[in-house]
Amino acid sequence: MPDATTPLPVQTPRDHGGGLDAAIARHGGDRRGWLDLSTGINPTPYPVGPLPYDAWTALPDAGAMEGLLAAARALWQVPDRLGIVAAPGASALIARIPALWPGLGSGQTGGRAHVPAPTYNEHGASLAAHGWTLTEDTLTEDRPDLRVIVHPNNPTGTWHGVEMLDAPRMVVDESFCDIAPERSLLPHLPEGDHLVLKSFGKFWGLAGLRLGFAIGPRHLTERLAELIGPWPVSGPGLAIATAALSDQAWAEATRTRLARDAARLDGLMQGAGAVGLGGTDLFRLYEVSEAGHWQEHLARHHIWSRAFPYAPRWLRLGLPPEDGWDRIATALADLPAELPADAPAGVLS
Repeated sequence: MPDATTPLPVQTPRDHGGGLDAAIARHGGDRRGWLDLSTGINPTPYPVGPLPYDAWTALPDAGAMEGLLAAARALWQVPDRLGIVAAPGASALIARIPALWPGLGSGQTGGRAHVPAPTYNEHGASLAAHGWTLTEDTLTEDRPDLRVIVHPNNPTGTWHGVEMLDAPRMVVDESFCDIAPERSLLPHLPEGDHLVLKSFGKFWGLAGLRLGFAIGPRHLTERLAELIGPWPVSGPGLAIATAALSDQAWAEATRTRLARDAARLDGLMQGAGAVGLGGTDLFRLYEVSEAGHWQEHLARHHIWSRAFPYAPRWLRLGLPPEDGWDRIATALADLPAELPADAPAGVLS
């Protein structure tokens, strides 16, 4: 039986949270009537205020991009020696990062990437598509050519130490790190071809805006900017994100609320018999008797969760909005003592 620290193969196919349409097709209702807890997105997003009219009508302004990058640089205390680039989501950066080192990809030898698993599977999939050889072994005699760590990890919530920053090339995915910015590895990033990724959509709860950042040596961030192309962030996105990244009071209040709500969710789930395995203040990971059965039961109450095909007893839940707690409590109170054996385990994951 896997636990939250057992190394597992890189997951294929590329499964993700979401998939709510399939759940609706099976159990009815519409999106507005469902609680989608299958992702780790803040359910109380940053409040979007009025936007200038030209944010919608004009091509995104270079000055507005400079303002966004300045706000990001100040928030994450990016050293002057490092560059920063914005992209339409962290996933867009992940898809392009292997192209930064083309000599280690297809048709060449030595392109060995260490991607500790289980983790967010887009990293391994992107590297494999560019011809890299993937390994999960941390005890190999030789250092890998590239190491990718998700910090904190998704789905286990594991935080990595600075000792992991020992490969000649590093990608540190800090998409969920804004819940605890003091734990960022950015201040410890050594000289070299190393990148730190940041996601806007998760902590600020505006995933539909599609915004991510890469921080690293300027020759890498400039190359990423070339690969992404012009106008990577929409005009409304520039205005909203610049305000959000500059709002420290909102961020501090949000961290307090998320920590409180994560503990509240643990209490409900553990009271229903789940065992807490970890996670972050944006999502929680549990061990249950059969994740597919639990997922199916919650779906009957129009609550969507995340099951993992490689770990049949793991169930991940994001945090609900304030009006969703009673629905979770009701669904868990209705949980049968023994879930039906014919429930389609993981069929919707």
